[in-house]
Amino acid sequence: MKWNCTKVEEFILLGLTRCPDIQIVLFVIFLIVYIISLMGNILIVLISRISPHLHTPMYFFLNNLSFLDIWYTSSIVPKMLINFLSQKKSISFDCCFTQLFVHLSLGSTECYLLLAMAYDRYVAICSPLHYTTFMHPSLCIKMASGCWMGGFINSLIHTLLALRLSFCGPNVINHFFCEVPSVLELSSTDVSLNKTIILLCAILVNMGPFSLILITYGCIIYSILNISTSVGRKKAFSTCASHIIVVTLFFGTGIFMYMRPGDSHVVNQDKMATLFYSVVIPALNPLIYTLRNKDVNKVVLEISKKMHVL
Repeated sequence: MKWNCTKVEEFILLGLTRCPDIQIVLFVIFLIVYIISLMGNILIVLISRISPHLHTPMYFFLNNLSFLDIWYTSSIVPKMLINFLSQKKSISFDCCFTQLFVHLSLGSTECYLLLAMAYDRYVAICSPLHYTTFMHPSLCIKMASGCWMGGFINSLIHTLLALRLSFCGPNVINHFFCEVPSVLELSSTDVSLNKTIILLCAILVNMGPFSLILITYGCIIYSILNISTSVGRKKAFSTCASHIIVVTLFFGTGIFMYMRPGDSHVVNQDKMATLFYSVVIPALNPLIYTLRNKDVNKVVLEISKKMHVL
């Protein structure tokens, strides 16, 4: 009975595998991925701030995305790396829910940021003559603030609903971090409301922005096809290619994770999907956005030359 419930004080994370030898290999792999992610995203944040050529709406949103990804991956990877080398892979109740809140907040914010970036590309390609009028600094700041606020509110809803539950029984989470669905499985009270809210919020946070991005890119592609020169069409496509790749990777795995019926979830598949959009994609984003970006590569080259001279 609820009044005899002994509250769980810590959770045990089963992680990706129980094999010690494989855990050492995974530690090395994800340590390298984490370092690449931090270095790449920190580099984008720095160069987008110090270079006047990159003080544009597109790089303003990219700067927000990189700053977000630094904390997004940092919310789970350090603890995951520690657990690879630990005998007891525990996390306190408070730390678990803090991790749950931060990770979900940042993930939700990224969904909205990718939509804001799509709108920026839409204005740049479909209304180039009015780009500076529409995408003025104050609007960009309001859009970015809205993205962060939307992510915060979504995470707060799920966290508060989870905190109202009782956790008196098993404390073993079959995951490598405290993700909402995995934590709910351990509740000793009814979680039907939580699961309903998860589905509704997934529609608003995942499917909503993704659908609007698809519509936006439909308009963009239509405008590009009406460009008279092949050089112009190629240039327009190249400015959108990086964003399209990131949107496909991020939303694809996110929708796979949260939009399936509850009884169709397979633990290992969920772990791989979560690992991909929480750890791998934040490391890929700087590479995707910079490899084909002449402006960023030019700034990096200039900074490298200055450092070499010094």
